[in-house]
Amino acid sequence: MPIVQVKVRPSRRESSLQALDDGSFIATLKASPVDGKANAELVALVARHYQVPRAAVTIKSGASARIKLVVVAPP
Repeated sequence: MPIVQVKVRPSRRESSLQALDDGSFIATLKASPVDGKANAELVALVARHYQVPRAAVTIKSGASARIKLVVVAPP
């Protein structure tokens, strides 16, 4: 069950997930951080990256912060 650190950059032109050398990620998101839309898009991006369902990805801490800890459960 990997726990990854993700730095989020909301309200960008396109969505992407970039892996860094230290094992963390930078996520650029189209969605703005309003009503949890950016968090939902982040969960979808991480789930697609690890090829697991969205239900297997949860934000452990930092739901309202730019740096989040995300848990990916095995499918």
